[in-house]
Amino acid sequence: MNHSKPTKDFFSQQVVFIEENIQELTTLYFSSTPVQERMKHFFSLYVLEVDDLLKQNRNSNFISSIPKVFIGTKVTVLYNDDNETEDYTICFPEQSEPDQGHISFLSPVGRQLLLKNLGEQLSLKIPTGEIPVTIREITYAGELFEVKERLKEA
Repeated sequence: MNHSKPTKDFFSQQVVFIEENIQELTTLYFSSTPVQERMKHFFSLYVLEVDDLLKQNRNSNFISSIPKVFIGTKVTVLYNDDNETEDYTICFPEQSEPDQGHISFLSPVGRQLLLKNLGEQLSLKIPTGEIPVTIREITYAGELFEVKERLKEA
């Protein structure tokens, strides 16, 4: 797989998309997130993290490394109990294709993985309980969605 480097523009466009669609995204967030798991400043926190990533890479057009799970990244999760891994590509809701591992950042698993750090351990809440996992790898996967968009436009 081609692991091209993400451009700062890729992440800047996310911020613009979120700002332009904040009401619809907020409605989706509240309708898909149990009350006890809702964060008051969910989108603001994400935008701040993207801004921080952009500032860390201000001297280049490309993001040198991705230390956290962002929209447009593929995250490899290690299931600690059985030493198995699974890849999830975090995307916007309309790009979601769970059978291909593309999950919305607003989905239950996507929400829990978003902004987690490389190497971080967490308990992933699923309908049958909780599973201890470790974030093993984070890579840029935005080119998948860029190609899909170009194919739609053609």
